Amino acid sequence: MPKYLPNTRFSDCWGSVGEVTFYHRDGVCFWRKRARPEFPGTLQQMEQLGVHRRALEAWRGLDHETQLQWNALGANKVTSRPPFDGLSRLSGHNLFVSAYHGFAQLGVEQVPQPKPISSFPVFSVEFLSAEKGVDTELLLNFRIRLHKCLNPSDFRLCTRVQLCRAGAGKRPGYMRSFLAVENCSSDECIVSIVVPDYVSVWDLDLPEYTAHCRVFLIDSETGYRSKYQSISFAFQLK
Repeated sequence: MPKYLPNTRFSDCWGSVGEVTFYHRDGVCFWRKRARPEFPGTLQQMEQLGVHRRALEAWRGLDHETQLQWNALGANKVTSRPPFDGLSRLSGHNLFVSAYHGFAQLGVEQVPQPKPISSFPVFSVEFLSAEKGVDTELLLNFRIRLHKCLNPSDFRLCTRVQLCRAGAGKRPGYMRSFLAVENCSSDECIVSIVVPDYVSVWDLDLPEYTAHCRVFLIDSETGYRSKYQSISFAFQLK
């Protein structure tokens, strides 16, 4: 895709205007024709849209004093989205909606309370094995290491997974979200991700796969989510 070239009027762009969408990859701005899909979305996408709409409704239902508390919390957080000037702060609205989505991913959709932003531990995720589970389930096992974490049981691993043919590249639009069965039990532990009906999800029934994942932690006390890490690996099924 073509790069956006800064000029004297606009040093950077993001979002959509007219028929053009600006986006960033590795800190570089690109542009493309605005996507206007004709399909309504997958069932999972429609469910997420429903969660997002309920999050927006919940924010509008907060009293003004509580909204101000969220704004004060967001003012201490530098946003990871453009503009990448190190000065822009997260709005209380976005922080609230993010926490709402975090709780929804944990399966306990609820209105979050304004709490200081989590200090997530440095963590690493290592793929261990894959095996067929009950019926059409796929079980992915990972080892998590949490560096100097005082309360590891507060955190649960969440993954965005794409299964593809061996050696095929990553396509983020084909990633689907799955949650670890349980929270972490210690600063080094093994957790499992259950992928229901994995053959139908990606329409692939193969003895060998390549998996591309985005992995992150969810704080079960606040609903906040860590920055994601990308990992890829290959595995065989017997």
